[in-house]
Amino acid sequence: MTEPRKTDSTCLFALILMVLIGAGFFGSGAASAATEPDPATQTDVTTLSQSYESAEPWVPGEVIVQKTAESTPVTVQVPEGADPVKVARRLQARPGIAAASPNFIARASAFPNDPGVQPWKSGTPGGWVGKQWNFLDSTGGIDVTGAWKNLRKAGRPGAEGVRIAVIDSGIAYRNYGHGRFLKSPDLKRSHIGNGRDFVDNDRIPLDRYGHGTHIASTIGQTTNNGIGLTGIAYRSKMIPVRVLNRNGFGTTRDITDGVRWAANHNVKVAVMSLNFPCGQKSKVLTNALQYAHDRGVVLVASAGNNGATFCPSLPATGPGVIAVGASTAGGCLADYSFRSEQITLTAPGGGRGQIDCPTDTVNRPVMQLSMLFEQPTKFGIETRWIGTSMAAAHVAGAAAMVVASDVLGAKRGPRQVRDRLTGTAAMPAYAGTAPDNGFGAGIVDVARATDPGVVTGS
Repeated sequence: MTEPRKTDSTCLFALILMVLIGAGFFGSGAASAATEPDPATQTDVTTLSQSYESAEPWVPGEVIVQKTAESTPVTVQVPEGADPVKVARRLQARPGIAAASPNFIARASAFPNDPGVQPWKSGTPGGWVGKQWNFLDSTGGIDVTGAWKNLRKAGRPGAEGVRIAVIDSGIAYRNYGHGRFLKSPDLKRSHIGNGRDFVDNDRIPLDRYGHGTHIASTIGQTTNNGIGLTGIAYRSKMIPVRVLNRNGFGTTRDITDGVRWAANHNVKVAVMSLNFPCGQKSKVLTNALQYAHDRGVVLVASAGNNGATFCPSLPATGPGVIAVGASTAGGCLADYSFRSEQITLTAPGGGRGQIDCPTDTVNRPVMQLSMLFEQPTKFGIETRWIGTSMAAAHVAGAAAMVVASDVLGAKRGPRQVRDRLTGTAAMPAYAGTAPDNGFGAGIVDVARATDPGVVTGS
């Protein structure tokens, strides 16, 4: 059974009409003819093009409004022909309205290319080492193996029990619908908590796209079970929050609701491997991020990829959010990752390095046992996932490890976790010291971050 979506507010719609009339959006006589559009005629985000260039970057005819920064946003329809950006700007300027925004559309920040599937049940024990360069204590890796040792000593192996919201396209965590969906063979069901689907508005946030399952697998894939590959925080409790549809797109409304829902369900870390196009601002989403941060959630987000977003963008640029850029197996800044002062940290995203990196070697992806791209009934090692999405998953797993390691004692709030990760990161020698070198504080070193013997300036 699905729950009804929050309905439009009649009072807010009347207020919007007043704003439109006062701003001259309608000509003479148009106000009396304006009617609220039939929801059945509204464009579903699942039907939107997979390219921003071929459609408006928002859901047509919708504005999201908050009366206070703490209140739940409501979606209000605007009359046909009205510009949602102008309507939202004028509404936000009025007394009694805390925030208003068009219902912008975000997309997953990853590049799923050729799959290159390998058998997941065969191979030599320990063979994951040859595939997961990103987990090793080597050039480009974040030394997950060292962190595993630290967490075992601390009595919290694999960040046991830390709740992580994966705000994405869902997770393949169970079989469902007479073969329509299959559970990932390398995700332990007991390590998946009850989640929420804001796309279909139900409590079964299964993945139709593959992106969310890959993110979740990087964070918490079952380790030392003789199947597939390994996960960073392999005993954490992942909470699937589905906000991206089967094409990898999600609306401001669904993402905002997902962030607020996660903040209200006792998560310690939330990862958002998705981005809006460059320059889009939404106070509604910003308020939700602040709400989560104030409730102790460590917020991690991909900064975005060149060619899709053109600059670091929401949610990565929101308040308290750790904005993550991507590095390569050679320890380079990935060629799709931004050089910007807005980057907080860098982590493995795979792909090729930018041309000025002297240590670039091969074009290696981030590999996990995941459902094949847009095929929720088939699993294999997806060998061509690259992007800041993958990098954000590494930082989310690292944040969970810091929380579980107890290196911060009682002071384990979002700011302290962020400072610990930035204070122990490694800056490549070639990167220099310019604040816009694209590395932020450097490449995450999760072994140093979870080592109680390492003292930082924080």
